[in-house]
Amino acid sequence: MPKAYWIAHVTVYNPDQYKFYASDAGIAFKKFNAQILARGGAHEQMEGNGRPRNVVIEFPSLQAALDCYRSEEYQSAKAKRKDAGEADIVIVEGV
Repeated sequence: MPKAYWIAHVTVYNPDQYKFYASDAGIAFKKFNAQILARGGAHEQMEGNGRPRNVVIEFPSLQAALDCYRSEEYQSAKAKRKDAGEADIVIVEGV
């Protein structure tokens, strides 16, 4: 079964509030056996529109990635991000 990846491009407006999102999202990621491969760090935007923060999270399967996003734990965390920042998120199945 191929792995799957969340790819998120994020702009944080309120770092103090965003910490609550990150902490709670981590609970969901742990529940669904996710591994954070990249979070923030140096990057160079090569094409298109970018955001200051880029995140790649690996999941054991596409279903696990989808279930995590739809979970109560993640949706609760996402609600805490509302006034702290915004994100473009895509879930991609690996090869």
